[in-house]
Amino acid sequence: MWDGFKPRPPLGPPLGPPLATRTSRPTLRDTTSLALGTLQILSPVTGGLRAGDTVGTDPGDVAVPPLCPPEPLENDSEPGKAGTKPRKAAPDLEELDLGTAGKGAEWTSWFNIDHPGGDGDHESLAAIRFYYGARVCARPVAIEARSTDWQLPEALGQLVHASPKRGFRCLHREQPPGTACANYHVRFLCPLEPTWTEWGSWGPCSRSCGSSGKRVRRRSCRTSKSPPCPGRATETQKCPPSPCPGNTLRCSPGCPGHTLHGTVVTSSGVALPDARIYLDGQPDVLLARSDAQGRFTASGLCPGPAANLSAHRDGFAPGLAPIITNGSGVAVAHLRLRRLEKPYMVLHPAAKVREAGQDVTFCCKASGTPAPQKYFWYHNGTLLEGPAQRTSGRLELRGLAPQQAGTYHCKASSEAGAIRSAPAQLTVLAQGQQSCRAEPEPSLVELPSECPQDASGSRFYNVGRCPASPCPRGPAEPGGCGEESGRCCGVRRMELREVPCAGSVLPVKVVAECGCGPCAQPRVLVQGRVTAADTGEPLRFGHIFLGARKVGFTGYQGSFTIEVPPDTRRLVTRFVDGQQRLVDTVKVLPFDRRGGAVYQEVKMLRKKEPVELDGGQSNAIPLGESGGREPVGELVLPAGVFLRPSGEVFNGTVKASVTFVDPRDMATASAASSDLSFANSEGEIVPLRTYGMFAVDFREGDSGAALQAGLVQVRMDAGQVWMAEHLDKMKLWSLNPESGLWEEEGVLRPAGGSRRKREERTFLVGNLEIRERRLFNLDVPEDRRCFVKVRAYSNEKFNPYEQLEGVVVSLINLEPQPGFPSNPRAWGRFDSVVTGPNGACLPAFCDSQRPDAYTALVTATLGGEELEAVASSPKLNPNAVGVAQPYLGKLGYRRSDHEDAALKKTAFQINVAKPDPNNVDESNGPVYSYRSLRECEEAPVSANHLRFYRVEVDKYEYNVVPFKESDVTSWTGDYLAWWPNPQEFRACFIKVQLEGPQEYMVRSRNVGGSHPRTRGQLYGLRDSRSVRDPLLDNTSGACVEFKCGGMLFDQNLVDRTLVSIIPQGSCRRTAINGLLGDYLSRHPPLAENNHTGAFSMLAPLDPLGHNYGIYTVTDQNPRLAKEIAIGRCFAGTSDGFSREMRAGEGTAVTFSCQERPPGRESFFQRLLIAPAEALEEIRREMGRSELRRAPPEVMDFASGAPGPTRRTPSSQRRPGRLRGQR
Repeated sequence: MWDGFKPRPPLGPPLGPPLATRTSRPTLRDTTSLALGTLQILSPVTGGLRAGDTVGTDPGDVAVPPLCPPEPLENDSEPGKAGTKPRKAAPDLEELDLGTAGKGAEWTSWFNIDHPGGDGDHESLAAIRFYYGARVCARPVAIEARSTDWQLPEALGQLVHASPKRGFRCLHREQPPGTACANYHVRFLCPLEPTWTEWGSWGPCSRSCGSSGKRVRRRSCRTSKSPPCPGRATETQKCPPSPCPGNTLRCSPGCPGHTLHGTVVTSSGVALPDARIYLDGQPDVLLARSDAQGRFTASGLCPGPAANLSAHRDGFAPGLAPIITNGSGVAVAHLRLRRLEKPYMVLHPAAKVREAGQDVTFCCKASGTPAPQKYFWYHNGTLLEGPAQRTSGRLELRGLAPQQAGTYHCKASSEAGAIRSAPAQLTVLAQGQQSCRAEPEPSLVELPSECPQDASGSRFYNVGRCPASPCPRGPAEPGGCGEESGRCCGVRRMELREVPCAGSVLPVKVVAECGCGPCAQPRVLVQGRVTAADTGEPLRFGHIFLGARKVGFTGYQGSFTIEVPPDTRRLVTRFVDGQQRLVDTVKVLPFDRRGGAVYQEVKMLRKKEPVELDGGQSNAIPLGESGGREPVGELVLPAGVFLRPSGEVFNGTVKASVTFVDPRDMATASAASSDLSFANSEGEIVPLRTYGMFAVDFREGDSGAALQAGLVQVRMDAGQVWMAEHLDKMKLWSLNPESGLWEEEGVLRPAGGSRRKREERTFLVGNLEIRERRLFNLDVPEDRRCFVKVRAYSNEKFNPYEQLEGVVVSLINLEPQPGFPSNPRAWGRFDSVVTGPNGACLPAFCDSQRPDAYTALVTATLGGEELEAVASSPKLNPNAVGVAQPYLGKLGYRRSDHEDAALKKTAFQINVAKPDPNNVDESNGPVYSYRSLRECEEAPVSANHLRFYRVEVDKYEYNVVPFKESDVTSWTGDYLAWWPNPQEFRACFIKVQLEGPQEYMVRSRNVGGSHPRTRGQLYGLRDSRSVRDPLLDNTSGACVEFKCGGMLFDQNLVDRTLVSIIPQGSCRRTAINGLLGDYLSRHPPLAENNHTGAFSMLAPLDPLGHNYGIYTVTDQNPRLAKEIAIGRCFAGTSDGFSREMRAGEGTAVTFSCQERPPGRESFFQRLLIAPAEALEEIRREMGRSELRRAPPEVMDFASGAPGPTRRTPSSQRRPGRLRGQR
């Protein structure tokens, strides 16, 4: 069966570099002659148009371009029929810069979702959008198609149909006799989005007095051509009201029979009782109160011509509405109130670099109800004075001086509260001062053991790097509010050097010079999978929201990909189960602001089965009684408390579901919502310690319609609060799903009166209403806070230059041991942070009096793979753990398998002992006081820290052009780059079966195969040790990465990489996958395979699949792409995943390996010891072939990886849940 019949990732060359890095941009000389959507290529049989033909007689007519032009409109003539009209031809795509694109256009990546089975090859735009979503713009303006052999349709003599609005199709029946459609892939030309100017000033108010009125401000699109800029050109807000002369309600005997009727509802239209009604401008005169249905009436009132009413209610922002009268003595007013919400930041000030004398602008914006109107700006923590700094979210500094450098942040406030922004760093350089040094910083890469760099035998070579620091903008460049992406420090020049290695040389490219240039702008993504916490069932087609905006759905397997909006600091995401089986979950997802994808597993709690209640009776629902534990508390529902949206009391049968997140159950920590934070009165986001969360869902028993509840009572068992100081701090909170912050609902106080019979417990009691919000929390603010320093490494050598970035490190705060005046063992809080170039600092509760008062459980994952913690038994090694004694003993470090070797090794637990400032042994980490965050973030690698590492047994990677996969900004455009595009990464693996008594090293050697610029030049090496198949005797398998074929970084020509697979030992090739061999024979040229100790091929341009023994995955993160591809390779399927090697399934090539006779060297060893002679042996056996083009001085070598260690069949990949399948 052909693997190609399944939808697959984009084929062939991925996206090129950003337009800013290209040397030229296409231009359109005559857009008036473009007839996109009306052209088609016709075969010679029909006598229609062919590429190279011209149409019309005017001198301005141009040739049909070498691409698939759009198919005819529905009213056009069919191919081959009379009446086919000549059309004006499209300009050459190399000259295309469509006016509709405003400032230009760029090509998408290539897509291939269909193979030419059935009636032909169909690459419809609708299907491509279904699988790839926003990777294709809303209005493509051109389409290009090529076969997977990189041939144009006209070169193959094939008739095809293409339209940028519909896509591409090729039908077998329309081709010349005896021929069928080739396998095509397509790409689309998308206009770059036009940009807006800055907002103008606010205009005058629409009302000079009376009601609040409105005012408008405007902005303009920088291009007048279509498509328009996304978003609105105008923005409207209310302006403050002012009283009008004579605008009063007159209450006098002169207006008998005059009646005012009105309603008060919430923003969702639900009746709002007990709202106070006033005449606007006269709040001291209470006119009426709304009843249970939200209605009110006032008699004997005579409204003026522009009178307004205002409504006020605790917990809601005031609302205004006009009084409408028809002259008959009856007036009406309808008021809508929005729930009072604390402000939260939606735009933070961004870091800036300026030269002295230049200007700078910082901006911040907060949202909430009501919208904040007051902004305060601070420089290095000091309030900036002046009216402009108090009323605007915009701070402009002109003619900068050096002393104005430092940190800036803003604080926004409203009647609901305040919120502080994140600080932004302003760097002020002296005029002429360089922010980017020409000399590169040191950066080391590991070389094979046969390549010592100096007399000391160092295995590392300095290739240099340029820090991605911002450069000051030019004097003509406009300044704005957001993050500046104009100029950054980057590579200006690279040099090719040759490292002596065992009689030959190894090519390596090093950074020779740094300089300011266009900033790389990689996409920032969060990917993952959403599953039920109890069964692991995926959330299929669940709704995904960012704030109040719906952004997409989860996939069939629960997978999701979210592109982080620019300037985001806190990614608040809400997942909703459309079938209402799982509780809505709000997560604050970590992400890497420098670019790339971070993987996150999301767990959702299953809704508790509803119980039937009598709405006319008082009821109580326990909170947290499962598992044989005493309940944490109970929810008391008085008789008549349930309400329909209209405000009508519902006394029928109620189905009530209350799902409690019990922190005494460690398994619930991963399913809890948000990150347990709130904004205090100063606007600072501070942590909460939870005693339990509960989600409520009330519905009518018959119809299933949603119900609300008036005042209900929450009773919490005071015996569950072991910290005496927490009894006075316990509060009720509700979650704001848009900000991800908890907001106070009420205070829990000790209950008065006598206790119930048989009841020895005392309760803390509070009240709340259950209306729009349905997720609540029993929490106390916690001020005993610290930070814990954690680093992740690529292996257990813990070299400082082999740290891993993009690792998600999670810390769960555990409650203290019994005996200390605190809670029994339970979790109280959780946090996740993504590691950067200097590790990560995680917040944690800590105590300075007793080391074991608080403990923390720490884990780390990379692309769904769990990293391993340093062992704590049988003997604790401070040098390996990363913390010196005696502080390590105080922390009580223990890995998860400390007492049971059968447990996983992927977590550790420590006592979060707050450092003693008077003890020098505790002044160097890994625990830092809360006010020492900057010290923690900037701590050198020599300071104490805790460690994770990735288990990579006998694996080695070498790239001629260095690239750090954890830092996408380190990518350099070069013909020899392993990854040709920093926006999209395509990982390719080949599966090798080895029959023999051992496990064997297998290498892939990757050189240029068909591209004239790289033919015969080395791209890189990959070594991997085979893994035994537990079900097959004397058989192992290896999944070996090779460089995919496709476009190089210039997006001009493809290169089919010449891949050589060479196993270690006395191995002889015995079989090649039949489908793979047939594919290679049908796609010449062929790489000779005369040497039986190796296998060579020119890398296929098609993604192929498990039927061929080739595994290809495309992703925005290179590590995630490789992780998925390896999992599929182990399983031997194109859509599965396994941690155990199945060597007999989905194999490309098979070798039979035997023990060597004493004294006889294997071909692999001869390649290591005498590479020139080994290559000459290959040449002699292969004769004249493509390999003859390889220069003899370019050579690859083994990694010199350590010998075999203790391993299991799945030791090459650590256990951990698989990320979502693409």
